[in-house]
Amino acid sequence: MKSNQDIKKEDTNSQGRGISSQPIWRSMFMFLIPLILSNALQSVGQLFGMVIVGRWLGVNTLAAISAFFPLFFLLVSFIIGIGSGSAILIGQAYGARNEERLKAIVGTTLTFTFIVGLVLAVIGSTFAWDILGLIGTPENIIAVSVHYARILFWSMPIMFLYIAYTTFIRGTGDSKTPLYFLIVSTALDVGLLPLLIFGWLGLPKLGIYGAAYASVVSTVLTFVIMLIYLRKIKHPLQFDASVRQHLRMDWGLLKLLLRLGIPSSINMILVSLSEIAVITFVNRFGSDATAAYGAVNQVASYVTMPAISLSITVSIFAAQSIGRNQFDRLKQVIRVGVLLNYVIGGVLIILVYVFSKEILSCFLTNKYTLDIAHSLLMITLWSYLIFGHAMIITATMRASGTVLWPTLFSVISIWCVEVPVAYLLSHFSTLGIKGIWVGYPAAYIVSLALQYSYYRWSWKKKRIVRLVH
Repeated sequence: MKSNQDIKKEDTNSQGRGISSQPIWRSMFMFLIPLILSNALQSVGQLFGMVIVGRWLGVNTLAAISAFFPLFFLLVSFIIGIGSGSAILIGQAYGARNEERLKAIVGTTLTFTFIVGLVLAVIGSTFAWDILGLIGTPENIIAVSVHYARILFWSMPIMFLYIAYTTFIRGTGDSKTPLYFLIVSTALDVGLLPLLIFGWLGLPKLGIYGAAYASVVSTVLTFVIMLIYLRKIKHPLQFDASVRQHLRMDWGLLKLLLRLGIPSSINMILVSLSEIAVITFVNRFGSDATAAYGAVNQVASYVTMPAISLSITVSIFAAQSIGRNQFDRLKQVIRVGVLLNYVIGGVLIILVYVFSKEILSCFLTNKYTLDIAHSLLMITLWSYLIFGHAMIITATMRASGTVLWPTLFSVISIWCVEVPVAYLLSHFSTLGIKGIWVGYPAAYIVSLALQYSYYRWSWKKKRIVRLVH
């Protein structure tokens, strides 16, 4: 087992894990870049898979996969939420140099996520047909969707462990290692995809199911390689005897983990449901509007990457600062986070404004649809800076264990502002479809106002207590 002195030395090593003596803006920026690249790489990998399936296996095959995606995202959202809770605890324990607590958090989280994954695998594979039928999967694709779903359901225990472990590593301030292994996972997935779909190099021709098996095999191999690598470099989170002896349920720790993680999970689920509501408003304007909505969402997903990555960065650095009782450093983390949001986000948004038609042309060829998408992008693009600012304030409060009110404010801004504004302006005003897009900046402004008000007038006046001692 590593001593506390060993962990102290890790703070200033060449990989730059955790809090170091270098300026806070540099530490955060160096952590942020691999995180943004990780998000971009995931998007590219998913896009490659969709292109292969859609172009070579047909629309029905692509639809069969797409039918399972909303359900899959809801299930993964729960684990991502739990992961965000564990990252806060890991960050505080690492910042406090409490190695015993660090191992306990890892052990409890791994045990819980594995059990959840196993339960979902059994229930999901048993009732896959009923579940997919319940959400209205068309009869001509449901059999294929069910088979595809069952393969991924049985991979969930290992997939959840992999997601949890990458979250742990980021919690120590190391965003490079998860990026390296995401590159490995994506390369394996992209390489195996055509081999298993088309049966190249003597491998069995699995068709659409090859896409599922490629995902499973790449995840399992990457997870094993990552554990071997962590052990070889003697990483603080290597899966050694000290972690294995904590592979049990610490019920007090699990309760704290769920208190921190479940609100995030609920928030992600409600965001997903709100997008379903919005698409119903869009669909009434016809297929051109739906296509424009899809294209704008693709652009928006890349524009929001820096903001989302920054919120993770701020959460981890804030948790480490709280763990070390360095509250002056916590203030710096917040200031740098807000500054980076407006600098990085602002530059990206200006570039998209300037080249918006060229970017949208990558997705759309019809001039009428392109014009709709362009007008929608002009309305909403600037507001992602507001979105990023609110995310940073929220991430700071979550790092201290304050999760209920930030989650509630997020839900209010979505379901009491975004959805109603989109509905009213698109149905009862002359704005038409443009009214739907007004809902986004309206929601982001309200969210920032609520989050900042609570942060300024309540959270800052509280005595911040470490969750890890």
